[in-house]
Amino acid sequence: MDSAPARHTGQGGTGSGGAAAGTAAVRRSVTAIHPPRRSRADQARPLVRPQRVRRRDGAVPLLTADALAAVLTTTLLARPGAAVPPEAAAPVAVLLAALHAQAGLYRPRLAPSALLELPALAGRAAVLWCAAAAVVAAAAPGQALGWSALLSAVCLQIVLTCAGRGLVNRLRRRSARLRPASALVVGPGAGASAVAAALHGRPEYGLRPVGLADTTAAEDSAAAVPVLATHEDIRRAVIQNSVRHAVFTCPPEADERTASLVRLFHDHGCRLWLADPAGTAKVTGMRVAQPADQLWGYAVQPLLPRPSRPVERWVKRAVDGALAAIALIAAAPVMGVCALAVRISDGPGVIFRQERVGLYGRSFTLLKFRTLRADEHESATRWTVAGDHRMSPIGSFLRKSSLDELPQLWNVVRGDMSLVGPRPERPFFVAKFAAVHPGYEARHRMPVGITGLAQINGLRGDTSIEDRARFDNHYIDTWSLWQDVWILARTAASFFRFRLGGS
Repeated sequence: MDSAPARHTGQGGTGSGGAAAGTAAVRRSVTAIHPPRRSRADQARPLVRPQRVRRRDGAVPLLTADALAAVLTTTLLARPGAAVPPEAAAPVAVLLAALHAQAGLYRPRLAPSALLELPALAGRAAVLWCAAAAVVAAAAPGQALGWSALLSAVCLQIVLTCAGRGLVNRLRRRSARLRPASALVVGPGAGASAVAAALHGRPEYGLRPVGLADTTAAEDSAAAVPVLATHEDIRRAVIQNSVRHAVFTCPPEADERTASLVRLFHDHGCRLWLADPAGTAKVTGMRVAQPADQLWGYAVQPLLPRPSRPVERWVKRAVDGALAAIALIAAAPVMGVCALAVRISDGPGVIFRQERVGLYGRSFTLLKFRTLRADEHESATRWTVAGDHRMSPIGSFLRKSSLDELPQLWNVVRGDMSLVGPRPERPFFVAKFAAVHPGYEARHRMPVGITGLAQINGLRGDTSIEDRARFDNHYIDTWSLWQDVWILARTAASFFRFRLGGS
């Protein structure tokens, strides 16, 4: 990383003199960052739920423009005796919004353009009205839409949608010039300085740089803009300047110190962007996602640190609750036998309760069958490994077969856990592992689970924490309902292999 500034120097047509002039201009406009006087105990950042911030670049204005275009098109076609009734406007608008969402037409952009989106808008308009014509032909063959009516509907839909989106984009650019949002540029050396200079010189992007976050820089390094070299300085800058955007100039996962900033920005409701000051995409021939977005010639794309599909997550919660309730009823005889065996073998105290860390760092009480003898206690700071002398034969069997996890179905019904997700850990070990493995804390972006991607790959018990964190974060980044079904099937298969004596 020390050689990064040399690689970024002069990229994007900005020479060293131009970069210096641009950053000097930024220095004149940025707000100075003064650390507050507070006790050291207050400086620790707690695990908090990400803030919900109202954004002027949200999807609601575009959704409204698309819905109005669909309603107007349907209304103009709904003449007396026509095939398309006026009451079809609502279903048409909903289907159009779904098609646009699938194409990513509601994602945040720094330089939106309705004309650049025209091919995607035209394709979705054609699909929409072809589907509507097919429904009409099936429901009322005598009133099927003719080719001329279908072509008119598609063209009218395209024109109205482009006009509505163009108006929304124009109003947003005007609002961005008048009320720019504070932003931090995150990255090393000249590349970050060039991006900050571009943001300062082009107010239409609506981002006002207030500092450079470079965890690799020395604290006393000379720079034309405020350089934030520690996480504490960055956190203070985010709070004091009401920062709402963070622009990374290299992928966050490229450096562990930069990767750990993602959670910090996410906790404070910041929107994350990835710019490309080095022109990597152009050099390597990589294609930029369409519709393309740019920041004064630098390829830029939004970074989504956690799944942003609320409907699917609500479905996941409903499915979790229903399946866990059914599983509790079905497993009641097995749980009764396990409880009796633990009581006879290890004495009273069949159910073991322990504090664990769940979604967004919230603590909850995890339930499981006791696997240690009654005169032993599972410490909150002691790591339990296979062959522990404190474990009775019954406890060893329950742990190897995962039957000791059955009471956690009640945690799923209560909403503390999910069926599939990263395994929850004790607060002591969460703090310890998060300090050593920067990606470990990011596991709490999703509800913790009884089983997960790491577990079906054999990462249970005394195994690599780094490997587990990597599998858990990959699960979160690629999460889908189908992946949950696949993991549950793999978990069931491994359980039956154990019961049958397989490997």
